[in-house]
Amino acid sequence: MVKNSGQLPPLPRGLPADARHQTANALHSVALRLLRRARSADVRMDLDGPRASALSVLVFSGPLPIGRLAAVEQVSAPAITKTVSALEADGLVDRVRSDTDRRVVVVLATPKGRALLERGRAARVRVIAALLDDLAERDRQTLDRAAQIVAARLRRHEVRR
Repeated sequence: MVKNSGQLPPLPRGLPADARHQTANALHSVALRLLRRARSADVRMDLDGPRASALSVLVFSGPLPIGRLAAVEQVSAPAITKTVSALEADGLVDRVRSDTDRRVVVVLATPKGRALLERGRAARVRVIAALLDDLAERDRQTLDRAAQIVAARLRRHEVRR
């Protein structure tokens, strides 16, 4: 069972106090704090959260129809249209008609958008790497293994959806 060292919030009420839920609570809390720390590097990208997120999806997933991008980002069609318009105005994405269905608009990252996102991602990784300074190699390897385990579980659950 994961012990609450005072740095993590207690398990939310109504959840079983078993090891699985304790670990889930710890991962949730740490992931949020880690992302918040990493986002401190985003000021250099000059993109707000929704635009950075949408651009990230397009860079790493490839071109997507605008409706699918809205679904992935869990926002409405008008919200993603506004986000895409802002990204397009900055030269970070292009909208093109699908080759297979001219009614479908596909959004893709431009080379400028890819370069901006890669610079931003590198800045985030540097922020997180700084947290690992002076960490014992064994602990670093443990964190690396934990990240691999979580990534594999996420892939497995995404495939089922």
